[in-house]
Amino acid sequence: MRARSSLSEFQREQLVALFEQGLGYTAAANRLGVGLYAVKRFERRFKLHGRLCLVEKPTKQQFSFEVKKEVVDRFIAGESKMDLAREFGLSSDQLVSSWVRAWRAGGDEALRPKPKGRPKGSSPTKTVTEEDRLRREVEKLRAENAYLKKLRDLRNQRRG
Repeated sequence: MRARSSLSEFQREQLVALFEQGLGYTAAANRLGVGLYAVKRFERRFKLHGRLCLVEKPTKQQFSFEVKKEVVDRFIAGESKMDLAREFGLSSDQLVSSWVRAWRAGGDEALRPKPKGRPKGSSPTKTVTEEDRLRREVEKLRAENAYLKKLRDLRNQRRG
């Protein structure tokens, strides 16, 4: 079962059987008593992959800039999302929508892969001099000394 889906494995199998009988997502959702939105999304995957929509892909697939750009260009030229998703082996036709939305908002740069993780040089490591190390040690010892004096004073107040 998909981690983010509200549909159980059994419900998915039942939905596939209902879709194969010719029912739409609304009728199938009503018959099983499950959420309409989840069934609608599942039906789109069923139309795209057939019975293979029951099989979970092991890893998240990543696409190059060139593939994304070609999909976006062909969608803008008039091809359907479902045909493009089928041809390029996308997990969902919604990927086409998100790539087109990103391209319209940010151009070609929005489709390029983004670097993962923390940027290099975001936390520069300083070389600690001997003088700095000794200053830190003195500060630490002063704080420790002040804490112990306060503790001693508190104990003396209880006794006296």
